[in-house]
Amino acid sequence: MSRRFVTLLFALLASTTCAYAQGNYEVQVYGADTVAPRTTMVEVHSNFTAKGHPTSPDGEAATNHAEHETLEITQGLNEWSEVGFYIFTSEQSGLGMQFVGTHIRPRVRVPDSWHWPVGASISQEIGYQRAKFSADTWTWEIRPIVDMTRGRFYWAVNPAFERAFHGPGTRDSFDFQTDVKLSWDFTKKVAGGVEYYGDYGSIKDISPLHDQGQMIVPAVDLNVSPKWELNFGVGIGPTAATDRWLIKAIVGRRFDWGHKGS
Repeated sequence: MSRRFVTLLFALLASTTCAYAQGNYEVQVYGADTVAPRTTMVEVHSNFTAKGHPTSPDGEAATNHAEHETLEITQGLNEWSEVGFYIFTSEQSGLGMQFVGTHIRPRVRVPDSWHWPVGASISQEIGYQRAKFSADTWTWEIRPIVDMTRGRFYWAVNPAFERAFHGPGTRDSFDFQTDVKLSWDFTKKVAGGVEYYGDYGSIKDISPLHDQGQMIVPAVDLNVSPKWELNFGVGIGPTAATDRWLIKAIVGRRFDWGHKGS
């Protein structure tokens, strides 16, 4: 693979615009690695808002006691790229089970042969959500990802820039978010730490702290097998604009196609 070709891909991705907040559907800090070729990763994200906002000023479905289930399927394309696809659903008293929308997410990373001191990748996410759940129905996001493992310690940082291209948010500038993960391997199978999710509003007019989305999530990862991904956490929202309590779980399974022992 040509280094010039991958550099061009990164430049093209970095030149685009973006938008889409995770919105309690996929509460995850990404690592820089991509799914291996001839491998499919299937994940279910289960997020229950134990204490959220009972009403929404924009007429959208409220978050209080909402159960969000997201199916994520990611296919490895080659050693440095993947594409992911999401289906979002929501279940809540008075609404029942509802289809929310879908997103697609291509991602490329810096190849191992470059010998960078950190992992680095960049993803875009484009998709649709029904107006009942998001006033901005079509959105685009770009998310650089940087991470590193040193001994038992792991960290990852995901800044994200978002923009709506259908809905009232099209009048606004880019929205800026940052997701961070700090984790420590207590044993070979158990890692624990904290995840942070922040939404600061428009990059041209950062929101006051009261109106920012801020969530702190103590979380645990269970490394029971290379084929499985298990992550559990409880989120605490310290600002008025954030849901107060969130319980989240990620269960993922890798399927290898054409590999010995799959």
